[in-house]
Amino acid sequence: MRLKEKGRRALDNSGISIPNLRLKTILDTLEDVEEVWYAINLSTFSSKKKLFDYQESALRNAIKGLYYFYGKCEGNKREFFEDVYRNILPESFSINERLVGLYQEGGFEVDENRLPYYQIINRMSFWMATGSGKTLVIVKLIELLSNLMKLGLIPQKDILFLTYRDDLIGQFKRHVEEFNEGRMPNEKLELYELKEYGRVKTSLYNPTGIPVFYYRADLFDTEQSERRIDFRNYFNSGNWYLILDEAHKGDREESKRQAIFNILCKNGFRFDFSATFTEEIDFITCAYEFNLAEFVRRGYGKHIYVSSEALRSFSR
Repeated sequence: MRLKEKGRRALDNSGISIPNLRLKTILDTLEDVEEVWYAINLSTFSSKKKLFDYQESALRNAIKGLYYFYGKCEGNKREFFEDVYRNILPESFSINERLVGLYQEGGFEVDENRLPYYQIINRMSFWMATGSGKTLVIVKLIELLSNLMKLGLIPQKDILFLTYRDDLIGQFKRHVEEFNEGRMPNEKLELYELKEYGRVKTSLYNPTGIPVFYYRADLFDTEQSERRIDFRNYFNSGNWYLILDEAHKGDREESKRQAIFNILCKNGFRFDFSATFTEEIDFITCAYEFNLAEFVRRGYGKHIYVSSEALRSFSR
């Protein structure tokens, strides 16, 4: 899905190619967001932890993006595309022939192996450096989505978190535990592996908190096995708020997996978090940028100090 059309990237004074962060440019200047959309305290993560200003800024732009899509455009993907991406993205893009049937099965309109861009434009990406606390932002984003749903500002949908390694799922769980400390039962996040979806969604289940599903992104497939899951069993009519953390990594069938992700959130919304985006669509739909260069420039990165004594030892 790389865009190669002329003029997609600009050059800075040093001649370095700068990606076109179209959505961020608009959201940074958006000032008419109704106050009711800021329904939570963006600075507090837990009883012991506050978010950094840049993490709050990422959440603030998430609010602006949701407001633009659901408030101004009333969830209309074609209108959102026309408002934000006209003359930035082409009308459609070519997809692999083997994915045509998959997209059509998911309810997408495909014309001669070309998929209209407006059909997958319900998305935002967050370009954030490793070590910048993406997982904290993701957990706080889930609280934000829950509050906006309770207020009726965005539609009611299930929340699914995907990442590509078990240790990252473990990290997510630990941050959720920290987030839940000291909160009222109805404010806590309740985590369930995606395979529990059927049980959790039965009429007998009565959650006290906010149900959030999770799974390994690279284990989604079109067939079911011991660990791999057939996405059709969890399609949910495309009604997911889908949060992806570095979900393009560890994926040997990336285009197929990306098609599955687009299908899962066809009638919902997609949030991509990564320190290393490669696809042009991720840059153009970027809602917030705090990449490694900015992370270090702002003084948050690691600084290495080598003493003169160490240098002398090395010279010997």
